[in-house]
Amino acid sequence: MDREHTIVAPATPTGEGGVGIVRLSGEAAEGLLKKIFRPTADIGSLESHRLYHGFVQESEGSVVDEVMAVLMRKPRSYTREDVAEIHCHGGPVVMRRILDLLVEGGARIARPGEFTLRAFLNGRIDLAQAEAVVELIRARSEAASHVALGQMEGRLSRAIHGFRERTADFLAEVEAHIDFPEEDIQPAGFDRLEKGARHLQDEMDRLLATFESGRVLREGLAVLILGRPNVGKSSLMNVLLGEARAIVTDIPGTTRDTLEESLVLHGLPLRLVDTAGVRSTTDPVEAEGVRRARDKVASADLVLLVVDGSRQVGDEDRLALQACRDAQVLLVVNKGDLPQVPLPEAFLDLPRVTVSVRSGEGIAKLEETVAGRFGGDGGTEGRETTLLSDRRHREALLRASQCLGVFRAGLTGNSSPEFLALDLHETLDALGEITGETAPDEILERIFTRFCIGK
Repeated sequence: MDREHTIVAPATPTGEGGVGIVRLSGEAAEGLLKKIFRPTADIGSLESHRLYHGFVQESEGSVVDEVMAVLMRKPRSYTREDVAEIHCHGGPVVMRRILDLLVEGGARIARPGEFTLRAFLNGRIDLAQAEAVVELIRARSEAASHVALGQMEGRLSRAIHGFRERTADFLAEVEAHIDFPEEDIQPAGFDRLEKGARHLQDEMDRLLATFESGRVLREGLAVLILGRPNVGKSSLMNVLLGEARAIVTDIPGTTRDTLEESLVLHGLPLRLVDTAGVRSTTDPVEAEGVRRARDKVASADLVLLVVDGSRQVGDEDRLALQACRDAQVLLVVNKGDLPQVPLPEAFLDLPRVTVSVRSGEGIAKLEETVAGRFGGDGGTEGRETTLLSDRRHREALLRASQCLGVFRAGLTGNSSPEFLALDLHETLDALGEITGETAPDEILERIFTRFCIGK
């Protein structure tokens, strides 16, 4: 990793805006800032962490923009290097020219995530905290932002470091018996190690059990709206979104593909998917839409199966029910404002909510039911608790728990200290992947390329 060059990038999104920020990091940051920035006040030198008013100028003295500038000397900066920021007007021409001047002065355009990568490499944050920066930026609900903020502040890292320290203590005791083989591990020592490892594995497993809640907050729930054509699926989606996003007509088969939109429901981020009506059709375009709808069922966290409560359930309704037989299903009985027809037994077994998308009756109840199934209104969840929300973290922690389980089995099975030590080394390596101590370069590259330029 090239850490010798001073890097530069816009820290704000491209396009038009009231304010744009250009960020520098590296040994030459202060010199490059002084080269193009002229403070309004007559000052001897730039103080660290103080905002100055002035102008960015070309080499011959012409003004590029009126700006504010700040220098943050190491180690009290995001990267633990000298960092400088120029706060200019957010137009693309001005931003581009300031970047050009800094590159002409010797800076290099930063790669995606390179500022945060330097913060990681310089020891300001660990890998789990670095990943939390992306999650905080991408959070789509208050609860998701709380989880990301807690991870960024080191809550997950502290838990993992605690696991590693206790595992290292076990390893030190086992390796002592490798170094001094004449001193056999006594049965009492086996019992004490096994008890400690059991308690540690239990704590790992409790953290693993939080993954589903954390995943929902991080990725959002995939909620699929399914049913026969012209039953009110698109109308239901529009009502839940609060806007006319899906086309609604009385003509069956209007929706021929999946339509996906995002919303936050009682604190839960949702990915709401409207699908083509399930029926047998000779229209190749509509048939492809039906096939895609069935494929989406497998990855859905919840299927809202919509039926018309004012009409007898037909073959197409049964076809839709068959399509989601292996999924979590909530039956939505539409047209609840009209006289109702009794449902057949196969549908009565499903949890259900009666609504009217036309009048809005029952919609609030539907929203509460969906949110309640997945712990909605958890706006403060993650602020005080440690949640596992990243699949990479889950896989690594699961391997650590499994390796610790093998170690425990080896203790009771009288395995040699060398094999016991190997199990503990594998546990440490798996835990280290989460915080970055043992993460291979390809994992680092994959993580930091998810960042935007300038972060």
